[in-house]
Amino acid sequence: MKQGLFFAGAFVLLLVVSSCHVGRFFIYNFADIRDYKKFPENELHAAPQPFHFMDNKGSLVIHFPDIWKKGKEVPFEPELRRSNTVAFLVIRNDSVLYEWYAPKYSQKSIVPSFSMAKSFISSMIGMAIDEGKIKSTSEPITNYIDFLDKEKFGKITIQHLLDMQSGIKNNESYINPFGDVAKYYYGRHLKKYMRHIKVKEKPGKNFEYISLNTQLLALILERATGQTPTDYLQQKIWTPLGMEHDASWSIDSKKNKTEKAFCCINARARDFAKFGRLYLNNGNWNGQQIVSSKWVDESVNFREAKNYYLYSNQWWHTRNFYPASDTTRLQKPWMLFTSYHKGKTIANVCQPTGDYFAEGHLGQFIYVSPKHHLLIVRLGKNYGGLYWAPYMKKLAAAN
Repeated sequence: MKQGLFFAGAFVLLLVVSSCHVGRFFIYNFADIRDYKKFPENELHAAPQPFHFMDNKGSLVIHFPDIWKKGKEVPFEPELRRSNTVAFLVIRNDSVLYEWYAPKYSQKSIVPSFSMAKSFISSMIGMAIDEGKIKSTSEPITNYIDFLDKEKFGKITIQHLLDMQSGIKNNESYINPFGDVAKYYYGRHLKKYMRHIKVKEKPGKNFEYISLNTQLLALILERATGQTPTDYLQQKIWTPLGMEHDASWSIDSKKNKTEKAFCCINARARDFAKFGRLYLNNGNWNGQQIVSSKWVDESVNFREAKNYYLYSNQWWHTRNFYPASDTTRLQKPWMLFTSYHKGKTIANVCQPTGDYFAEGHLGQFIYVSPKHHLLIVRLGKNYGGLYWAPYMKKLAAAN
């Protein structure tokens, strides 16, 4: 009897809270690659003149080096099929070297970007600067977000947001239903939530990866351009890059229509690869400069003097391992790769390689290797126990 009353009470409580983000967290549980079906959306439309990569699968040789798993190297392709990957795409010089999809997935399958969207927001900030709609990244964010107190937030610049060094208080836990990420991911009024943010520490002092920084960048973009991020993305990227398919950007609610800018561009693997191609070609798309080469350079060529974390302008950077005598890290490079997520200084033990990537929750990647002119896209249900960025660096070097 008591047990029945407990479950009945729990059910009633669930119904009561289902109108808020906490209730939706419990109803939907953790984020997954079907989330694009759960949220309302703003539409993106395929380009009238689509760009197509050349299909050379089978005619060009690709070498897959072994991958680290549980402390040892194992053959890659069997692990790929066991890793909850749903799409894996390797492109060199516009030729598709390798393309694999899990059962029930194909070129036409939609997958959420999760935090890969952050790199899209960065590109659009660069475009708005190119157009003179944003003066520079050194501007205080209060120049565009007037509801933030200038005394408290006036020292935070756009660059601080881009580099995740804003000093804004935020809980980035993905498993806490009462945390800030859950509120922004499942909440229905993002702009209202941003009115209540607080400063934790002086900007520029520490690197702290928080999605709120990107959400604020999107608001700055909207205020500066007079367009929604979706419309600006359509105009500046989706159509010029010849995206082959319709796509969408998840929003908080049909009433407020605010993009979840820190995540949630829902598209196909080949169209995600085109965004990587834009940066691989220094912002130029078949002769048209979409985003300035200066902005691309500032984003993807990591400068250690800027900060001690291999992250800049909403892009991650791979690294070489130093010193060579550190055999533990040479044998298990993924140990160092995981450390930057914990906010540890890594400048003394590694150096950037020139490769960079956009990364999203569950292991979504757009990986760019300029030296090898290689693009890699990996989309998945989760990371599958594999360390993708170090492997992608290795894969690029082998091809």
